[in-house]
Amino acid sequence: MCGIAGLLDLERRSGSQALEALGRAMATTLNHRGPDAHGVWSDAEAGVALGHTRLAIVDLSPAGAQPMVSSCGACVITYNGEIYNAGDLRPELEARGRRFRGHSDTEVLVEAIAEWGVKPTVERLIGMFAFASWDRRTRTLSLVRDRLGIKPLYFGRQNGRLVLASELKAFEVLPDWKPELNRNALAAYLRLAYVPSPHSIYRGIDKLAPGHIATINAEGKVETAAFWSVEKAAERGKSAPFNVSDREAIDTLELLLGDAVGRRLVADVPLGAFLSGGIDSSTIAAMMRMRSNAAVRTYSIGFREEGFDEAPHARAVAAYLGTDHTELYVSPAEARQVIPELPTIYDEPFADSSAVGVYYVTRA
Repeated sequence: MCGIAGLLDLERRSGSQALEALGRAMATTLNHRGPDAHGVWSDAEAGVALGHTRLAIVDLSPAGAQPMVSSCGACVITYNGEIYNAGDLRPELEARGRRFRGHSDTEVLVEAIAEWGVKPTVERLIGMFAFASWDRRTRTLSLVRDRLGIKPLYFGRQNGRLVLASELKAFEVLPDWKPELNRNALAAYLRLAYVPSPHSIYRGIDKLAPGHIATINAEGKVETAAFWSVEKAAERGKSAPFNVSDREAIDTLELLLGDAVGRRLVADVPLGAFLSGGIDSSTIAAMMRMRSNAAVRTYSIGFREEGFDEAPHARAVAAYLGTDHTELYVSPAEARQVIPELPTIYDEPFADSSAVGVYYVTRA
């Protein structure tokens, strides 16, 4: 993952150095999301600053550094995620005269936006993403979040600024930041055990809803629209039923899952998988194993308490598939130890009991 942050100073009150410093300070709070590189781009005349912290996955060279400017100079992007069909889109962009310096998916994304526009581009993407794109031609800022909201993106107004970030903690460095509790968000949390989009736990700060684009002009007017919705996808499926045999359905599902897993194996760094031993994770690990020339790395968390320990199931699957398996048992003391860190990690109330296990397996 990477960290993105930025602001649009609606009053154009900051000079170049102050604007860049603020964008850099916001991004620095997200260093844990991207330890490999850090960058900031600013335009004092427009009042825009975009920051980025990078976890390098594809194209580890400086050619993949962000924020990134398109080859024509028209668009600037700070982006978190991965576009799994970047290799399909790049030849089409090259045929239209777009020039590439490296092979990162970021470069494909920014060139596509400069060539086709934000909405036509994101409608063609396969992937998980949250990004902010500044169009220097129209002086508009676009915020985009992937179809299912896999990648986070918060935004709102603060003291004459439109601010954005991957995590709420990035706003703590803003001058005169005085967060107020969003009581509607708190009520939703007590019902659902999490704070749903478009709310955040702070008044005046929203989560961009999944599958949405927020377009902000130079005066700060925000227009939000969906580019995809699960409701419409379900309606399309209902109107065109998949009337095939069980065998055909199984074969089609295997093709789709295989394509999805194969696309996610494109990386310039080692990859691994969480493995619980259940149907979902075991299927994914098996498909990784079928498509990888090297040993697949799998990771599991175990607990000594009977009835909660999935590690033996994961161990059996790993042995069958022949993966390079890592197993970590978490004690009650270790579970209690991480609990005080969870508010800092998640920034707002989140009552998922698997948070402790996910923390340790991710760290492993």
